[in-house]
Amino acid sequence: MSEADFVVTVNGTEIDATWAEESPETRRALADALPVEGEATRWGDELYFRVPVDVDAEDPRVAVDPGTIAYWPQGSALCLFWGPTPASTDATPRAASPVNVVARLADVAPLSALPSGAGATVRITDD
Repeated sequence: MSEADFVVTVNGTEIDATWAEESPETRRALADALPVEGEATRWGDELYFRVPVDVDAEDPRVAVDPGTIAYWPQGSALCLFWGPTPASTDATPRAASPVNVVARLADVAPLSALPSGAGATVRITDD
């Protein structure tokens, strides 16, 4: 695996992440806004929180892989997916509406360990 591009910290636990090839404009806008931090809301096996980024849909999709970090244009929020959400029809994570995929988490185990329904503090830094 390649070296991490940035670090996502969820409730004090650091998770390495790498930028995805998709959504280059969204990726650039998010990278320029780092560090970002917020109180995340849990929606099934997804955490999301508002970020100071305003980007339109770019190669949007609803179904994503576990470990996906995506920007939700409709809510100006960053989403971390690790399993099914209330919109899922199977084990595949599904967003409430289309998202722009920007990165991948190296490990989803720390997210899976969050208590059901619990929110989390999320911080993303570029080092």
